[in-house]
Amino acid sequence: MLPIALRLPAPDIEALIEGRSIAIIPRIFVNPGRQFALYPSDTSSNALPIEQYYRSNFIPNAQKTLAELGSETVLIKAWAKCERCQVLDDSESLDFLSHLTVWTKAGLEETRVKRGHIFLAYLRVYRLPQPIEIPVHPSPRFIPLPQPLTVTQDTPVLSQTFFEQRCRQMEKRQPPQHPELEELQSAIASLSNNNLAAKELDQDIKQFLGWSSQSIGTFDSDFIWIKTIAEVGNSSDGHTFEKLVRKSLLKLGFTNSSTNPQISLDPEATGGAGGLDFYCETPYPVVGECKSTKSERVPDGTPAQLIKLGYKHLQNHFDDCLKLIVAGGELTKPALKTAQGNKISVIRPETLQHLVELQAQHKGAIDLLKLKACLQDAYGLADDKIEQ
Repeated sequence: MLPIALRLPAPDIEALIEGRSIAIIPRIFVNPGRQFALYPSDTSSNALPIEQYYRSNFIPNAQKTLAELGSETVLIKAWAKCERCQVLDDSESLDFLSHLTVWTKAGLEETRVKRGHIFLAYLRVYRLPQPIEIPVHPSPRFIPLPQPLTVTQDTPVLSQTFFEQRCRQMEKRQPPQHPELEELQSAIASLSNNNLAAKELDQDIKQFLGWSSQSIGTFDSDFIWIKTIAEVGNSSDGHTFEKLVRKSLLKLGFTNSSTNPQISLDPEATGGAGGLDFYCETPYPVVGECKSTKSERVPDGTPAQLIKLGYKHLQNHFDDCLKLIVAGGELTKPALKTAQGNKISVIRPETLQHLVELQAQHKGAIDLLKLKACLQDAYGLADDKIEQ
């Protein structure tokens, strides 16, 4: 039960939650063992403007977190335990601290001049299952929470091994081992909001750098939605099923750079009336239709709709596409005949779920070129071929 929160600049908390840093610069000495929630505030306590205080590859994150701050309430997303707190006076170089955190050397030096020293606290940070909204509080340091916060250690930002490695690196003043990867991660992170492939690569680099641990990577959260593919596909919720199919194709490694929602693969911008249910550009073009059904059979109108909309949006390019229907119900005889005659492969939601589960458990296990050959060998019902 945590009764208090420590007020810190919102970007500093974001760096902790991302695993990019394990340290904070509190205004007071924090006793080792003390536990508290992390209360985000503006950066008025920082010695320099954010463009000079934070390293260039973190400035977009800093600006975003500051823009999200509310005027009447704030969101607490994590809590922490102080493992160590030390004082850095003017006898020690601050190069190591800048290299291992998100702060610039100039910002650190200005802070030390302004305060006369730097308190450096090492925090073991844990995410909250859900953010907690509390009223804005004027206290500059520790803040009493309206109600004590019940927390667990189930969701650490870093595993114990990673955290101990980072502590040793800080204590021994060791430089980062892969500065070029940090720059690459920064570039990829700017693309990851609307691109699942970039998001997963961003996560992989963070794990390699030690900014996050595998235990809280995309694996666990992905399985929450992956496990619903078959269930939703065998229901009447067509809109959700379309989003899940798009997410599944992205998870398997298909991509599409189009921002046009009618020929897109973006799960948050589905095609709607008159648009394709999904369209992949690479590694080869795939166009398809989703049909979730609770009990009824899949009619001839489903493959006919795919052909109609495919030619409407892709014109002659439609002939070059692999054509796929993901359908929850049994096809009528006319529907199956239309699919076979127009070289359309049909799979059930269960088959798609099996593919995505395998990809999530063993990244790279699904060879998309072999998948293409498999589907081309099984126009009409392709489940048995895929499962084999």
